Amino acid sequence: MSASTVDAYRRDLKRLADWAARHDRQDLERIDQADIRSFAAGEHRRGLSPRSVQRRLSAVRRLFRFLRAQGQVRGDPTQGVRAPKVRRRLPEVLEFEQVLALLEIPQESEIGVRDRAMLELFYASGLRVSELAGLIWARLDFAEGMVRVLGKGQRERIVPVGRHALQALQRWRAIHAGLGDGSEPRVFTSLTGKPLTVRAIQKRVAYWSERQGLDQRVHPHQLRHSFASHILESSGDLRAVQELLGHANLSTTQIYTHLDFQHLAKVYDKTHPRAKKP
Repeated sequence: MSASTVDAYRRDLKRLADWAARHDRQDLERIDQADIRSFAAGEHRRGLSPRSVQRRLSAVRRLFRFLRAQGQVRGDPTQGVRAPKVRRRLPEVLEFEQVLALLEIPQESEIGVRDRAMLELFYASGLRVSELAGLIWARLDFAEGMVRVLGKGQRERIVPVGRHALQALQRWRAIHAGLGDGSEPRVFTSLTGKPLTVRAIQKRVAYWSERQGLDQRVHPHQLRHSFASHILESSGDLRAVQELLGHANLSTTQIYTHLDFQHLAKVYDKTHPRAKKP
């Protein structure tokens, strides 16, 4: 598992441990189905979203399956406990004109050159923020216009990089070579040569969305959603979008078909003689 996944499960199980201490259930053998329901309901009342409660329960299920396999408990109290239903939300997508406005970052400064390269790559290749933060120069093939990405579950995929992104990356590489002692393999760093964290990248994207006059605060995943939606809108090839995004299951990618339909519905309402509003 990735470090962030391990971190999330650690926090989830810490919440269970706190609950068990308050309810005299430190002996996990004593925890039953009613206790698990009580724990989940308490987390929900505490203001946790249904999706977060689902993840809490997922961590607890994995714990009890492990304990049972190790012979440390006899039963699994999580069996039959259902997580609250999550309302499926469509991802927020930028219009193509908004993406163009966002990418027009002035390049008078070294920071501007770096951030332009960063946002161009986000949109050109649909990378996750963790993938972009961990990207090293050796994984970029400028001659072929490709990038090898190490995604979730350490799965590797190869994604094309557009010419605008390649040009922006070339400009940044020339600056990057002179930072620090020049040995940092990570592509995106501070001007002192230290790798940018995920949080730092998120802040830069938010900064430029405000600076470039967009009417919303943009986060990196929005650029990934926009990349997928715009590709699907143009090609109609859902399987190709799945490969580009690195989704293990096609069902994860299918959410973009709803976005595509929304676009079609807007066009229909705007242009069909019998649909136009007076």
